[in-house]
Amino acid sequence: MTTPPKPPQPDPRLFNTDLAPAPERTWGTYSIFALWMSDTHAISNYAFAASLFVLGLPAWEVFVALLAGITIVHWLMNRMGHAGHRTGVPYPVLARASWGVYGANIPALLRAVMAVAWYGIQTWLASTAVVLLTLQLAPGLEAYHHNSVLGLSTLGWVAFLVMWGLQAVLLTRGMEFIRKVQDFATGPVVWLVVLALAVYLVVKSGGDISLTRSLTGLGASAQAEQSLIAVSLTVATFLTLVLNYADFARFTPDHRSYRRGNLIGLPVNFTAFAVVAVLVTAGTISVFGEAIYDPVKVIQKIDNPVVTVIGALAFIVATIGINVVANFVSPAYDFANLAPKYLNFKRGGMITAVLSIVVMPWKLYSSALVIQYFLGALGAFLGPLVAILLVDYHLVRRGRIDVDALFSADARGAYFYRRGYNPKAVAAFLPAAAVCAALALVPAFAVVAPFSWIVGMGLAGALYALLSRRERAAAGAGPVPEGIIPSQAGAVVAEGPAVPEGAGPLAPPVPVKGS
Repeated sequence: MTTPPKPPQPDPRLFNTDLAPAPERTWGTYSIFALWMSDTHAISNYAFAASLFVLGLPAWEVFVALLAGITIVHWLMNRMGHAGHRTGVPYPVLARASWGVYGANIPALLRAVMAVAWYGIQTWLASTAVVLLTLQLAPGLEAYHHNSVLGLSTLGWVAFLVMWGLQAVLLTRGMEFIRKVQDFATGPVVWLVVLALAVYLVVKSGGDISLTRSLTGLGASAQAEQSLIAVSLTVATFLTLVLNYADFARFTPDHRSYRRGNLIGLPVNFTAFAVVAVLVTAGTISVFGEAIYDPVKVIQKIDNPVVTVIGALAFIVATIGINVVANFVSPAYDFANLAPKYLNFKRGGMITAVLSIVVMPWKLYSSALVIQYFLGALGAFLGPLVAILLVDYHLVRRGRIDVDALFSADARGAYFYRRGYNPKAVAAFLPAAAVCAALALVPAFAVVAPFSWIVGMGLAGALYALLSRRERAAAGAGPVPEGIIPSQAGAVVAEGPAVPEGAGPLAPPVPVKGS
């Protein structure tokens, strides 16, 4: 009897078990919904919705604009989720199909650099809440808040390192632990606080809250302009997570899980959160005589130590939630993708955490020039990167991905291209990113700057589709398949060979019922 040939082993320069197709799929509908609660319940999203109201948009226009923007985000997430679910691989590995097995490090590192900067900034912002909480409980420590060591006071450093350490403990436990924490802590906790604030202010104001008038008397044309900008900025804000949504969708047991989770967590939850944010802001006008769109300041205005402590803790937890979702998971995989033989998810995560201290985020955040030109320029690249991934998967390949070839450094491999890089992806990205960055950063284009991502995405997508027309023709027409793509790489475990000696091909991982 002939022994079946042994399937090829994944190349250790491209593979480890964290980058392999997900062996278990435990992220059900609620986990994806909780993921979006963790991300959308950020103070920045609250302030964005409230600021539109303060700017002069009537509340109903704020809701319509944000709903329109988040509906576009929802559509994009479902498209990227389809690729992540079927392949079971994280974003930098999925990017190998369009960029090449080594070229994928280009988009991965662009995403990682941005995430490191914002991971540090969010950690520092949360530490300021820790400082406020500490001084509320122990006013005698005020003396340690007036010196400066590399730009932070002694109390500021202690608070920052406490936040850094708490997140490090959470993040080094792996994706399954992260899922459980967000399911039961970081997702729901902010809802409880903002709902309590809304109820308090509505009662305190005697119901004297208007959601139909403009606070500034903004004209109809100006309202329309600001609404369009709000739609565009909503999408732009979420492009980071669109890009690496495969990092989460890969753990879903079926298409219904991420689609339902996206629906409840984005159009429904995000818009409802915006409603409450505007309601609270409108309430502050009646109760405090001024519009306050920072929820932490609203809590301070209530002037109750118990409320201050509970509120500060809630927003500390919320910041941890958004940091994990938006700024940690992606660079952990991105750095692991650089040298899979030596770096796994946990080590990549610790590199992220260490670099977040090195960049001194309080200095980054205090410099408008750095925020605008460094992080702004990187943000301008997101549209083109998203376009190339989506066009490659849905239009060029029609979802036909050879997952095992994503882990092969063989020069004859499907995704080796030219020395591991796909010149077509580079040729589509560079001009699109240059145009996008110019529109976003050059003062002469300030009017169209909020819409720069649309130009970048459209240009990159069109160029890549044009350059890849032969591959598109070879893939043929017809619907994109729905089933999970089987792979030998998905059967590899941490210990032992991918396939025992003399064994036949292994089955793909069996989906596990999600939460």
